[in-house]
Amino acid sequence: MDEQALLGLNPNADSDFRQRALAYFEQLKISPDAWQVCAEALAQRTYSDDHIKFFCFQVLEHQVKYKYSELTTVQQQLIRETLISWLQAQMLNPQPEKTFIRNKAAQVFALLFVTEYLTKWPKFFFDILSVVGLNPRGVDLYLRILMAIDSELVDRDVVHTSEEARRNTLIKDTMREQCIPNLVESWYQILQNYQYTNSEVTCQCLEVVGAYVSWIDLSLIANDRFINMLLGHMSIEVLREEACDCLFEIVNKGMDPVDKMKLVESLCQVLQSAGFFSIDQEEDVDFLARFSKLVNGMGQSLIVSWTKLIKNGDIKNAQEALQAIETKVALMLQLLVHEDDDISSNIIGFCYDYLHILKQLTVLSDQQKANVEAIMLAVMKKLTYDEEYNFENEGEDEAMFVEYRKQLKLLLDRLAQVSPELLLASVRRVFSSTLQNWQTTRFMEVEVAIRLLYMLAEALPVSHGAHFSGDVSKASALQDMMRTLVTSGVSSYQHTSVTLEFFETVVRYEKFFTVEPQHIPCVLMAFLDHRGLRHSSAKVRSRTAYLFSRFVKSLNKQMNPFIEDILNRIQDLLELSPPENGYQSLLSSDDQLFIYETAGVLIVNSEYPAERKQALMRNLLTPLMEKFKILLEKLMLAQDEERQASLADCLNHAVGFASRTSKAFSNKQTVKQCGCSEVYLDCLQTFLPALSCPLQKDILRSGVRTFLHRMIICLEEEVLPFIPSASEHMLKDCEAKDLQEFIPLINQITAKFKIQVSPFLQQMFMPLLRAIFEVLLRPAEENDQSAALEKQMLRRSYFAFLQTVTGSGMSEVIANQGAENVERVLVTVIQGAVEYPDPIAQKTCFIILSKLVELWGGKDGPVGFADFVYKHIVPACFLAPLKQTFDLADAQTVLALSECAVTLKTIHLKRGPECVQYLQQEYLPSLQVAPEIIQEFCQALQQPDAKVFKNYLKVFFQRAKP
Repeated sequence: MDEQALLGLNPNADSDFRQRALAYFEQLKISPDAWQVCAEALAQRTYSDDHIKFFCFQVLEHQVKYKYSELTTVQQQLIRETLISWLQAQMLNPQPEKTFIRNKAAQVFALLFVTEYLTKWPKFFFDILSVVGLNPRGVDLYLRILMAIDSELVDRDVVHTSEEARRNTLIKDTMREQCIPNLVESWYQILQNYQYTNSEVTCQCLEVVGAYVSWIDLSLIANDRFINMLLGHMSIEVLREEACDCLFEIVNKGMDPVDKMKLVESLCQVLQSAGFFSIDQEEDVDFLARFSKLVNGMGQSLIVSWTKLIKNGDIKNAQEALQAIETKVALMLQLLVHEDDDISSNIIGFCYDYLHILKQLTVLSDQQKANVEAIMLAVMKKLTYDEEYNFENEGEDEAMFVEYRKQLKLLLDRLAQVSPELLLASVRRVFSSTLQNWQTTRFMEVEVAIRLLYMLAEALPVSHGAHFSGDVSKASALQDMMRTLVTSGVSSYQHTSVTLEFFETVVRYEKFFTVEPQHIPCVLMAFLDHRGLRHSSAKVRSRTAYLFSRFVKSLNKQMNPFIEDILNRIQDLLELSPPENGYQSLLSSDDQLFIYETAGVLIVNSEYPAERKQALMRNLLTPLMEKFKILLEKLMLAQDEERQASLADCLNHAVGFASRTSKAFSNKQTVKQCGCSEVYLDCLQTFLPALSCPLQKDILRSGVRTFLHRMIICLEEEVLPFIPSASEHMLKDCEAKDLQEFIPLINQITAKFKIQVSPFLQQMFMPLLRAIFEVLLRPAEENDQSAALEKQMLRRSYFAFLQTVTGSGMSEVIANQGAENVERVLVTVIQGAVEYPDPIAQKTCFIILSKLVELWGGKDGPVGFADFVYKHIVPACFLAPLKQTFDLADAQTVLALSECAVTLKTIHLKRGPECVQYLQQEYLPSLQVAPEIIQEFCQALQQPDAKVFKNYLKVFFQRAKP
């Protein structure tokens, strides 16, 4: 062994040594006999350094996993002997090996087991057991090996090939026949021997039993001697968590519903008589979390039994199962309401499924109604934040509570399905009593009261948020609560969680304000003052900006009286914060987008005449344009790169804000009708010069491009005069990404304006293509993945552009480019269809080819096109699907094949019998297709139903491929 390289295995070694060790490992993996050196080092205990031992096991692992079949029988025997002699040595070692070495050794044993058990080493377990006996070190390794084998055979997280899955099934079947009873006996002996003296080994053994119980005969474990021992372990502090998990696995195993019911009931009786159901006496929360999981498993198992028995029509036993479930509800409720959220969370599944049963029953007993109410109270109590929750700096604990709240929400939704009236009444009671005294109530109770009202919106189903019409009692209850919410003054509560919940709820029930619009002014004030957009917490300001825009949008009909007042009050929030003066604005630029959108919505949906709308919109956008001009001049002069970047950012925000205001326009309220075209054309003229700025190109171009997309929608043909010069700037010194983002803009213009932009398209068609080809032909590093991906995406964009041009009835744009250019374009489409293994691009190429054949393939098509069809398009329809990379099992590829079929059908449609004759007499014979298959192919092609041919084509290529 290279001793120098081995030094690098130490985690404290310097990086050169570590690199050398890695290189050495790679070298040993390739070497045909290096594993023997490692095997010998392990068997003879040459090295005492743990990292070297681990390294030797890694080399052996690689050999067994990837190169085992290359070894001779003698060499394979040597590996077996090495491992067994290493195992024997462990019995005598004064100190056990480190855990990471034992785990790695167990993995190597497990790999060897799955490779050899069925063929060369059927006595694997007997050999190991005869070595380890009841020696604690040996038993530890034996149990680790069993866990490693279990994860090789049944671990659902490991992806197995179908071959491995078959092998694993066979191994499990063989084990069940040959050795499982002996393994179970060995576990019993280990547990009996060590339960009072070695908790670590006992817990490991319980973990093994829990893992294997899912796929071995349950009667080997679910019998008196085993269960009694496990129940004994439940009373031993160091064992009881593992014993609980082991019982959970036993209870979880699929079995006959009546047998399962008996098993669970007998377990419960013993646990109850041993005092485990008296939860309030138990202080160990870790144990209770496991116990809660066990009770959850028992409850859900009984519910599965009940469901099966009902389905089978066995009413008597189903009744018994329901009785058994009901007797667990009191315990479930104690666990659900436990102050520790993990304990509570573990029982939610049982609780949820129990409510599902109640939902199916036609009549509920008084006890069941009481249970529903108790669950409801528990959920309300557990939704409450605790004192420790850190709102300003949310960490892992906070994230876990948020997840836990989501689980409780599912319970609340389920409660609403069982008894909506009861839920509504309970929430109303809690809400009303809390809000009556909100000034003297703790924040978490106020927050949860409002939260419950918020949650009712989803729990009580209605269409389109119509909570305030229809069912009168429900509508009036919700209306009462909303009225209380907005008139109680609770929006002034000094805690961010309450403030946020207030605004969330107001927006969730926006329909309330169409019923009682008199409350709108006070809610608007809350949004606009220190409670909302000017709150001391940035988190509240940010969320309120979004909620404010939703509130205004949904109530735009009711906003007219307040428009000018709102616009005045938000004036300072619209300021573009300049990069230089260190001024910290109240809102981030992302939040400002919502404020600009809100301002736009208010202006556009107002009842003002067009002149007034135009004046207001100009007031909104002029400051942006003026700032933009100043900042662009500064950017041109800026030397420092950091300053350039912050100026470009600021310019980009200005364009983004202007874009966002245009979202307010709709088909009913167009820019023209609102008299705002001129303002936006001024914006365009202000922003376009940024395209010729040589600095910070990416960010500036991206912003202006987005603005252009918006203006094409809003200004329609008024935008056209600006497109040629904008395009010219955007095509200067482009990268793949620039082009890829520019092409959708041209596609949008082409699809929208069609013939109107034909002259412009004809003029820019070849310059655009040259720019694309130039980027695609640039050499790139062979294994540069990101460059390859960029080119693939650009290729797709290029073909999408051609598809838009041909699909918008603009094929003359291509036809007028001169014969040589037309041919060049057509050849690229053929290449796209055949040569690049990208089914998305291939599909587009076939769509383009079909369209061109449809337009030009008739008798009066362009000169030479018919020749091109037979020389290039027909062959493409066969060469593409025949490629190895054309995977007919892949959904995208099948879509490409479908378009290929359309292309062939279109050729037949346009060229008639001549096409069939060409296929029959020239092309298909040149591919060595058998005459009867040629006959069959041509008949399918001539079928009037296109679907028949599509299906046939798939079968044709499946047969043709080896």
